[in-house]
Amino acid sequence: MRIWTVHLPRGAESPAREPNATARPPVLVREGFSWWAFFLALPWLLVHRLWLEAAAYLGLVLLLAALVPEAAALPAALALQFLLGAHAQDLRRAALARRGRPAAHVVAAPDEDMALARLIEARPDLARAVLA
Repeated sequence: MRIWTVHLPRGAESPAREPNATARPPVLVREGFSWWAFFLALPWLLVHRLWLEAAAYLGLVLLLAALVPEAAALPAALALQFLLGAHAQDLRRAALARRGRPAAHVVAAPDEDMALARLIEARPDLARAVLA
């Protein structure tokens, strides 16, 4: 069973709101290690629109290349990749919160489709935004 955080647009947290508040569907972010971020760091960051994090990652890579001795370059690069894979979903959650989509719910489900179904079961008022 996996844990998913649900990010709704601001104003959509409470079921009693105007009908147009959920024009955008909710975003589900899985808890845990991101293998895609570990193996393909920069493309993963850019696909998820994490521009600041991508710039910080590039800066760290350049800093490692300039300052770390050649014998320690591989372990340092692997450590950086591991840290990114371990914290990738947290970086995504923080970026969503900065963009006005704070974490509103937590759902436990084996996959994203089932998590979305459980969210709609708990919050039927979100069905229109999901199905649109």
